[in-house]
Amino acid sequence: MKLTILGGGGFRVPLVYGALLGDRAEGRVTDVVLHDLDAGRLSAVARVLSEQAAGVPGAPAVTATTDLDEALRGADFIFSAIRVGGLEGRAADERIALAEGVLGQETVGAGGIAYGLRTVPVAVDIARRIARLAPDAWVINFTNPAGLVTEAMSRHLGHRVIGICDSPVGLGRRIARILGANPREAWIDYVGLNHLGWVRGLRVAGRDQLPRLLADPDLLGSFEEGKLFGAEWLRSLGAIPNEYLHYYYFNREAVRAYQEAEKTRGAFLRDQQERFYEAMRRPDAAALATWDNTRAEREATYMSESRAAAGAGEREADDLSGGYEKVALALMRAIARDERTTLILNVRNHGTLSVLDADAVIEVPCLVDANGAHPVAVDPLPDHATGLVCAVKAVEREVLAAAESGSRTTAVKAFALHPLVDSVNVARRLVEGYTGAHPGLAYLT
Repeated sequence: MKLTILGGGGFRVPLVYGALLGDRAEGRVTDVVLHDLDAGRLSAVARVLSEQAAGVPGAPAVTATTDLDEALRGADFIFSAIRVGGLEGRAADERIALAEGVLGQETVGAGGIAYGLRTVPVAVDIARRIARLAPDAWVINFTNPAGLVTEAMSRHLGHRVIGICDSPVGLGRRIARILGANPREAWIDYVGLNHLGWVRGLRVAGRDQLPRLLADPDLLGSFEEGKLFGAEWLRSLGAIPNEYLHYYYFNREAVRAYQEAEKTRGAFLRDQQERFYEAMRRPDAAALATWDNTRAEREATYMSESRAAAGAGEREADDLSGGYEKVALALMRAIARDERTTLILNVRNHGTLSVLDADAVIEVPCLVDANGAHPVAVDPLPDHATGLVCAVKAVEREVLAAAESGSRTTAVKAFALHPLVDSVNVARRLVEGYTGAHPGLAYLT
């Protein structure tokens, strides 16, 4: 089975390959094609993968190419993890937003809109090529903003594109661990959009264990989200929000923490990864060890500004292992082998949330089999969550409309309507700033 990885020179690709190395079942991935526009990054990552595969019998063969069409032809699965504009673009997204006093995080608020506006046209072009060159392939999208990009691609690929994210998986795992439950045996009632969802229940043997967690301040204060949001706020909500909702519930504190930080997250990652790729230019560099040390630092500093604003302290060791590669592998297994499973995924709504139309991409538990991912019926959201979900989905639709039409006016509307952008004039200045910084937004006129 052939897996093509778009963004194959990306730093996190070895996580995916590491998961593939542990898969020994019949029908596993045997060939991995890495595609990237940067041949130097491709070479660096290929070296890491080569060291990972050393001594592993039957390790998937790896090839690398800068030719997109060549990479797509014959693929059974296509994993999309591209970053349009690179980490320099992410750093600019953060800097321009913070100068206006609004959040610049890469998937939330102004930064997420800017990233979406330059990513959607590229993702749409890729989707059209896949439809032409590999129409039977399944596309697993991890490109951020994941829900928005998945919805853009689904207009050309239908149900054969599925978005993944490790945030809901990590959240469910932490809750189960705190409650003494096996995450594999727990049903996680999670619903929302990507980076905008809530765990409303965790059922073990048919019994919801979440009320026990919400009633115990000590338990609530012992894990990541409890430290971020505080026990009192979680009890008020009656749910555990995805960590990215900290940017909404504590927006002023988050913006101030970003403004006071020595470096924004994007600038930190840009500089860190530049050091990694620079080190990999040396023929004698220990590729896997260099990558692993860089990854550990990256994971330990994840959402550090929000944790600092909340006084949440350092991340727990168990939360440093990532997880999206495990979701990707489980999804591929379920489809390729008809190994039915349940995963939290980004898929078309199809009536799951009555407040959104059928084609809106949402993030919910799905039953997965050889025919793809099927969203599970969920209870309606409470009003406060419905308001946020509908507002952010409306913004996503304006981003898609702007990307399709090239309308600068529609792009301003997308910024202005977002709950974390508080002024039409700020929205106009954001569009000016972003179009000036990103050549990829020159299409907006």
